[in-house]
Amino acid sequence: QVQLVESGGRLVQAGGSLRLSCAASGRSFSSGAVAWFRQALGKLRQFVGVIMWNNGRTNYDDSVKGRFTITRDSAKNTVYLQMSNLKPDDTAVYYCAAGRFGGAFRSDYGTWGQGTQVTVSS
Repeated sequence: QVQLVESGGRLVQAGGSLRLSCAASGRSFSSGAVAWFRQALGKLRQFVGVIMWNNGRTNYDDSVKGRFTITRDSAKNTVYLQMSNLKPDDTAVYYCAAGRFGGAFRSDYGTWGQGTQVTVSS
């Protein structure tokens, strides 16, 4: 069973950039998909984007397209979420999740990290 640990969240000003990391332990990412979700206070958990581990293909929610990029580092067994031009609406706890086939729903993923807080000030 793989365990996921997110890091990199902090307070940042609007317009700034931030990179989150999702490190796997216990088992390597060898296939499947790793996604990022976020949950703002009082709101439902929202899909941000996903990367397919074997070919690096990505898919993003429209709200972050052109601003966020997901990449992977096989040697470090880590997935990154590079966020730029951040907005106050991006404030949320960001979670990474691993699943077999990808997708945009929470139910597509069986393993979750504990989350990392991103706060964007105006």
